Amino acid sequence: MPRKPARHHRLLPVQPLTFSPFARSVARVATAYLVKHHMHDAMQQSAGLFFSLFGDEFKEKLKNVDRQSVSSEDEEFDGVVQADFAFFDPKPDDFHGVKTLLQSYLNNKQWDLSGFVDLILGQTTVGTVVKLEDDEDNGVFSIITALNLGRYKDHKCISELKEFLLNICHEKDKIGNLRSLLGDEAQKVGLLVSQCVVNLPPELLPPLYDALFDEISWATEDEPTEELRNSFRFKFYVVVSKFYKHKNANQKRSSSTDKDEAFVYIKPEDEILHKLSMWSFLFPLQTQQVATHELKNYQLTGIVMAVKAEDISSFRQQLHALINES
Repeated sequence: MPRKPARHHRLLPVQPLTFSPFARSVARVATAYLVKHHMHDAMQQSAGLFFSLFGDEFKEKLKNVDRQSVSSEDEEFDGVVQADFAFFDPKPDDFHGVKTLLQSYLNNKQWDLSGFVDLILGQTTVGTVVKLEDDEDNGVFSIITALNLGRYKDHKCISELKEFLLNICHEKDKIGNLRSLLGDEAQKVGLLVSQCVVNLPPELLPPLYDALFDEISWATEDEPTEELRNSFRFKFYVVVSKFYKHKNANQKRSSSTDKDEAFVYIKPEDEILHKLSMWSFLFPLQTQQVATHELKNYQLTGIVMAVKAEDISSFRQQLHALINES
């Protein structure tokens, strides 16, 4: 029996998740805008359907799928795409798909992204890619993994990533903690990397994260050497992500804007991680954001979070509850 059996999930209409009606509405508008933006171009080229990656940077053609309906640019997106997804171990053939997903991982920084992808694909015992079952194009729709910052400290990409994080942290009460996790405690720190196409079915998230953390646990027992087993005994996780921040999030807003959420999370799991984090800090992004009426008061913002490994059990439970309630 394979270590990671394929799990099939039906693709549902896009329903971004947040904890309030307003935030959910904003996220839905942003998602629909991104989907429509690239669908229009895709329909000019073929009868296939394209998914767009957050940031307007990714197009992956879906072959052999039924297009139920596609909206015009002036209509609300109500399309439903039927597709079967499966989980796979990372492999070299996934290089271009994973690299595309991570293109804006460190904002617009020029860094050794290819080397970073090589590290991810080389760690086959911990990590998952999501693809369409029996897809000839071998397109990657999601990647999730955890890389030990101490184990890979001599790699150029990790050195550049650490430098990037230190340069964007301008909060005096956080920089010392960050330096510690990236330096003396790096052997205990896992860089939690998770990226997907913007409208990946949220139902995939709980089993995807369960698979990752189960694999990490198994690796502490099954890896061939003590050094490798120890490299997966994480005490902390560092997460680099993005969300929408209200322009007045740090101020007392008037009653007319009290209904607005301070943050709108693009990835539902980020809200849980943010609440569980020991500390976090924000940084500005150069990535162009979606211009919509609902997002006029929001700015696309980067966030770095540090989470204790002991809180991952709570994270998994809350993620299941969040998806089940939606």
